[in-house]
Amino acid sequence: MDNLKNTTINWYPGHMEKAKRLMIKEYKNIDMVYELVDARIPKSSKIKNIYDIIGNKPKLLIMTKKDLTDPIKIEGWIKYYENIGSKVVLADLNNDNDIKKIVNETHKMMEELQLKREEKGMNKKEIRVLVVGIPNVGKSTLINKLVGKRVANVGNKPGITKGLVWLKTSHNIALLDTPGILWPKIDNNEIGLNLASIFSIKTEILDVNEVAVHIINKLNRYYPEKLKERYNIEPSNLELDFEAIYEDLGKKMGAIRNGEPDYERISNRIINDIKDEYIKGVVFDNEI
Repeated sequence: MDNLKNTTINWYPGHMEKAKRLMIKEYKNIDMVYELVDARIPKSSKIKNIYDIIGNKPKLLIMTKKDLTDPIKIEGWIKYYENIGSKVVLADLNNDNDIKKIVNETHKMMEELQLKREEKGMNKKEIRVLVVGIPNVGKSTLINKLVGKRVANVGNKPGITKGLVWLKTSHNIALLDTPGILWPKIDNNEIGLNLASIFSIKTEILDVNEVAVHIINKLNRYYPEKLKERYNIEPSNLELDFEAIYEDLGKKMGAIRNGEPDYERISNRIINDIKDEYIKGVVFDNEI
């Protein structure tokens, strides 16, 4: 198989550009921001130049997929973001206690605003929160949990949400839902492959073999026990022999065509092992 090549990814649907304009228009109505990132790629999944959109609004960084991340490595990332001034909550969005943490932190961050209103004889206001994040980091799941019913579409395909709408919750919080936003051009190969590994960009954009090789290389370097457990591949300090690996996996998976490994089928199986959570407990961003 060919070595990975540098890739420039252009994927910026028109609805995303429209959403940015609408968010800027709504800026005066926003009290704070939830920025969601995937805890498996806490650097790669951050929106580039987010402060161009949210300005100086208070921001809560919500690291999702707590149940899928490496609990040791993610602590380093949490400390990193806290040290540069971010409020951080690590959350499994299907865990009600973690949802409560997000609600409690929201009210804590808005205490000063509410106190100023009380001092003026005004009632506490409904906190208006902009929810942002790249595709497939859990925005719709969070919104549905906070609203208490299914109001946002949930799925593994990026770019499901298309419009902007304010949604009320029972927590004295209103949410402004947004489409998943990606920066217009991803010119860093590592980031692009990390995003593709967790389905934050459409898998058609990158060659599936590149993405699968990226996953295997990450496991080999940082999680050799998972590589051995899932694929019975012996980790190596040297460059992996992917021809031999695919030949072996092809036989195990019954993915042989005309006597040759069915590379695309094998690669899709590896990628889907991330999607279907057969491979978890990982962080693919390893340099802070």
